[in-house]
Amino acid sequence: MLAVLGVVMAGCPTSDPDDTCAQDSDCAAGQQCELATGQCVARTDGGMDGGDTGAGDGGTDGGTDGGMNGGGDGGTDGGADGGASCGDASDCLASEFCDPTSKVCVPKCTKDTDCGEGHTCDTATGRCEEKVVDRDLSCTADTDCLEGEICHPTAKACVRTCESSVDCPDSAKTCDPMSATSSQKICKCSTDVLCNLYRSTPDLVCSNQEKVCAPRCTSDVDCATGQICETSTGQCQAGGGTGAPCTGEGQSSCDYGTHFCGTNQCTPLPAPTCANYESFSGKGNLGTTGPILYNARLMGVVTDSAYCGPTTPKQVKIALSAYNNRPFPTTRDGLGGFFFVRVDGTMVDATNLMLSAAGNYTVSGDNRERAELVVNLCYPSTSTSVSTGFYFTNGNFFCYQANF
Repeated sequence: MLAVLGVVMAGCPTSDPDDTCAQDSDCAAGQQCELATGQCVARTDGGMDGGDTGAGDGGTDGGTDGGMNGGGDGGTDGGADGGASCGDASDCLASEFCDPTSKVCVPKCTKDTDCGEGHTCDTATGRCEEKVVDRDLSCTADTDCLEGEICHPTAKACVRTCESSVDCPDSAKTCDPMSATSSQKICKCSTDVLCNLYRSTPDLVCSNQEKVCAPRCTSDVDCATGQICETSTGQCQAGGGTGAPCTGEGQSSCDYGTHFCGTNQCTPLPAPTCANYESFSGKGNLGTTGPILYNARLMGVVTDSAYCGPTTPKQVKIALSAYNNRPFPTTRDGLGGFFFVRVDGTMVDATNLMLSAAGNYTVSGDNRERAELVVNLCYPSTSTSVSTGFYFTNGNFFCYQANF
């Protein structure tokens, strides 16, 4: 009888248990489900499973892996010790990430239901994120930011800390040191478009200075000390005081209304020291918010009685350079508030001194922010020098003197 039973048992086919899985509970004791392959594998920390989704309090036994991050109790890993220790993602399974704060391997989420209430799954990183619509990133201290974030000292925006790019969201995918003087790694951005990837309103910019997603500035007070707000782009830029580096001409990155870009550094506008300014009674019309005159050059001196008349036949052409924080009009006829001031302080509408022929009014710049204006003045034939004054309403007074 026993012999027969032995034969029957020996003849029964043997088979390995099914090692495919969708979650840890599908696997045998001492194993966990590797979501990337759908296979049961040996646990790296040798602990119990402690739950498969992080729901509730991370498992009935508080196991070593603690379940999915962001579980129902709001913890970062929902378990006792959060899983195997790690230094970076290479220490964890493909289905896990290395939490930069706790330095333990945490299972990745794959869908929003893996996360607790009020959270959503960032499938790019496998992290459960707080579900906030158009969250305000502005801050003044680290306490204004979420766990795993710091307040950037100059951008005044909450930024995520990281060990590698896998720790970063799609909006800011580069993990680099904060600056040349700080080794703290943060997630950095590359474009404004990516910064606004999941926002209903495109109110963030990828800051030129720090390369982090930050709220658009609307005035200088939104920027760090020593920076100014370029309102057309919403970017905080390095201040443009005397000696600050700049490129091109006109305002460039220099302080508006007080400086211009000369020889690649911000230079103060020339002070008005001519007699024209001393005699001028309309100083209340000046300021630093209107179009700004920053340079002038003598284009030529000719005798033209047809244009100037017989008593003042000497025609003097002067080209003036100006910049503006609003687009200059496309034609001379649209120009207003531009004046010539004589030595005796009387003034003339300077647009009447500009010829309509091409080359007497030239606008340049991406936003038509610069203009060259050529004025024609008439003097007696015996004149060998000129002293002139020009200004735009609410702009600076510019003196130009020349010998010929």
